[in-house]
Amino acid sequence: MAENELVEIGEDNSLLLLDDDEPFLRRLARAMEKRGFAVEAVETVAAGKAIATARPPAYAVIDLRLEDGNGLDVVEVLRERRPDAKIVVLTGYGAIATAVAAVKIGATDYLSKPADANDVTAALLSSGGGRPPPPENPMSADRVRWEHIQRVFELCDRNVSETARRLNMHRRTLQRILAKRSPK
Repeated sequence: MAENELVEIGEDNSLLLLDDDEPFLRRLARAMEKRGFAVEAVETVAAGKAIATARPPAYAVIDLRLEDGNGLDVVEVLRERRPDAKIVVLTGYGAIATAVAAVKIGATDYLSKPADANDVTAALLSSGGGRPPPPENPMSADRVRWEHIQRVFELCDRNVSETARRLNMHRRTLQRILAKRSPK
């Protein structure tokens, strides 16, 4: 089975890092600079959109949930301004529905936190050639169920009543499931 091949950083090594976790952002910025990227690190959607508009980078690592909005808004702006940009969406709230939304909007890859600089670099420089190896720890049945509920919830525009109706479950039961953390 072929693995994804890594390609070299191009002549344009500009990298936008967008994350509201300031210590994580600083550590990742230092690590990516050591790997040869010219890093611009910001903590807000507004700042990310400004950079994506003024000087769209060749690479971007964008957190999904930020204090002032959704990182997918920055992905959209960047994709409009620079269609060839390699964009990795990074989030602590890993769900299949958000991964699908990120890729549909134009992200190249999707990583769940905690991802280290090696994971991020591999995702940014992957040629996308082969299929990834099968997971060593596949999702449990509870996790698959939770992911399905999250997907339907996203497709229903985060409307609890509509999601409960489509899943044929009581609204309060759904609210309890949504309030809990994802199962392992």
